[in-house]
Amino acid sequence: MISSMNRTVCQWEKRIVWGHGSTGVQSLGGMLEATQFILPDGSQVSPFQIAPWHNEEKSTELDGILQRLRGEWPCVPFGPDEVENDPHGYGSNNHWTIDETDQLSLALHIDYPENHSIARLERTITPDQGAPALDFELKIIVRHDCQLPIGLHPVFKLPPQKGSFKIEVGDKDRVATFPGDLDASSIFNKDQVAPISAIPLRAGGVCDARSLPLDQNTEDLLQLIDVDGHVSLVNLIEKHRITLSWNKNHFPSTLFWISNKGRTAYPWLGRHLALGVEPICSAFDLGASISVAENSINKLGIPTIRNFKAGEIFVTSYRVEVTNLD
Repeated sequence: MISSMNRTVCQWEKRIVWGHGSTGVQSLGGMLEATQFILPDGSQVSPFQIAPWHNEEKSTELDGILQRLRGEWPCVPFGPDEVENDPHGYGSNNHWTIDETDQLSLALHIDYPENHSIARLERTITPDQGAPALDFELKIIVRHDCQLPIGLHPVFKLPPQKGSFKIEVGDKDRVATFPGDLDASSIFNKDQVAPISAIPLRAGGVCDARSLPLDQNTEDLLQLIDVDGHVSLVNLIEKHRITLSWNKNHFPSTLFWISNKGRTAYPWLGRHLALGVEPICSAFDLGASISVAENSINKLGIPTIRNFKAGEIFVTSYRVEVTNLD
């Protein structure tokens, strides 16, 4: 446990080591901490992003989710929480409690406020003892009947070299572009559905968003429509492949958050270079009111909301594995 203070709550982290790496969690947001994987050729890689402002004194003035942004965490609901007014839900912005486990996994939970339809989140992170991989389990314990968008939020670092990081999806796989004005730096035409290899640009022409970082500084969201429950990512500089897999019936689309040095206000300051690969049941990150109503995603036949029943315990699992390139 770390004794440093985050606002008025003690900020802790807990780490475990296994034969193929080391990982940990922090209390704020229940976020995955710095994780190292030891690959079969002996190389060590740390694929998850840690925000460059995480240890700056000014960061304590930010929303909880941004203060120590890193790794991976669940978002319940996905997008603004219309009960607690938290971006990506109460669990993303508040401190979790560590649970007692053996040394083979990390377990933690957070209790939601009594006025919330969700009672509690529980999550477990278990390293695969035979591989450089992590297995995750998320439980959502429901207090009242509700309809909510939900999602997972892995964020991976990008190397600085243009085009050196590849999203391995087909050139005809479709993405929807954000329906509004996400950021002044955004480059994709609004509210379009197009192949990921040829996304219309506001300035004219098209862009293949499978090769990152992009040439232009931008902040953009793309919702991948054609989902089969896994996405692979290739880092050509560090020579490894990341494979994220999940239950496509629980999360029928994937949000790509392309944070390509576009945002310039604090804390971003044109220095954040990362890719969020976020399995979701949601209309972008627009929250419950839009996800429940007719929207640009569910009009394509893609669910954007999950119906929860009082007393339900919803359980989902997913996995991140890292391998050497062939």
